[in-house]
Amino acid sequence: MAHIGKDIERPLGQSLQPKRPASRGIGSGSLVAVLAVLGVIGVSGAIALREKPFRKPQEVAVSTPKVTAAPAAAAAPAPAPGPVAAAAPQASTPMKSGGPQIIHVQTEEGDSPPKAAIVIRDPSTLGQNLKVAHIPDRALIETSETGPLPVRSADGRRPFDVYARPWSGARGARVAIVIGGLAVSQTGTQAAITKLPAEVTLGFAPQGNSIGRWMQAARQSGHEIVMQVPLEPFDYPNVNPGRNTLTVSASPDENLKSLHWALSRTTNYTGVMNYMGARFSADASAMEPFMAELGKRGLAYVDDGSSSRSVAPDLALKDGVPFVAGDTAIDAVQDRGEILKKLDSLEATARAKGSAVGIGSAFDITVDTVTSWIAEAKKRGIEIVPISAVAIDPQKG
Repeated sequence: MAHIGKDIERPLGQSLQPKRPASRGIGSGSLVAVLAVLGVIGVSGAIALREKPFRKPQEVAVSTPKVTAAPAAAAAPAPAPGPVAAAAPQASTPMKSGGPQIIHVQTEEGDSPPKAAIVIRDPSTLGQNLKVAHIPDRALIETSETGPLPVRSADGRRPFDVYARPWSGARGARVAIVIGGLAVSQTGTQAAITKLPAEVTLGFAPQGNSIGRWMQAARQSGHEIVMQVPLEPFDYPNVNPGRNTLTVSASPDENLKSLHWALSRTTNYTGVMNYMGARFSADASAMEPFMAELGKRGLAYVDDGSSSRSVAPDLALKDGVPFVAGDTAIDAVQDRGEILKKLDSLEATARAKGSAVGIGSAFDITVDTVTSWIAEAKKRGIEIVPISAVAIDPQKG
């Protein structure tokens, strides 16, 4: 090593000088080499002896500040708990919904000079591994007489976060598609789960059968799911969404009881979607307790977009409920050509606005058409995302 080093340092065109007789002491070059070797050994030993780094790869701090607990908030506990949640963020760089967030954390007063750290957090790390997505998180379950009810965990995690399907977080054109009515027809449900790409969100009807089993099959196949809730339409009861419909004439307690029945039919869903409900969703006094309950339990609300008079957007913002509004009912006409036209319009909307949401039902022709269209849309650069990826989340700004 010493000879190589001297050859590199020798100016071009100069010949080697005759070696001088070795002195009895250690030369300066040898001393530098010895110190360099000792330094490498010391660093290697420190690396070998320290704890394994990055045990939590979702949180990488540039420095290690002393962080203090933030004062308790009066509002509902925020999601994404962990070491960073205990810190008092001084400022944050806003990112798109669902993407990584850069949080600037100031250290304790008294540090001289003041120090700060930048912590990069990826909300997608809250979600379940897809291999175990069919297994309910016990921390998100409240036991009730009718079955398991979704609830925020003690540390603030929401079903909306934990049960969300991961996506790329890219800024390209995104299309979310929800196919509802699962568990009503057993053969139709099986076809929807197995044929539809995993990025398609599935909606379960609470009046269906074997919902728990179908939920597990859907989650094992990678689908995000929502629970449909029957809400009163105009001309009710001549037009009847089914058992335990929430109505404007019922008391808040009665409607909450009906809501809890629907919510307890299965688990592992990110939110609820209305089934009918044009009259109910236009009545603020009926919708307010309903939406407040969703916010309390950490669930999203998906409005199928069928009623322009819905008060859901304003109430969702008020009650901290992640909100999604459908842009197009893709299969109002059960014809392949008409469904393709609706899907193409979704693509155009997504390219113009960044995202678009289509709502359909688990008819055979819908499932087959959506499946083939998605295969082609992906080739055109469209990303198919779960419904949670396009939600407006008041808790994430």
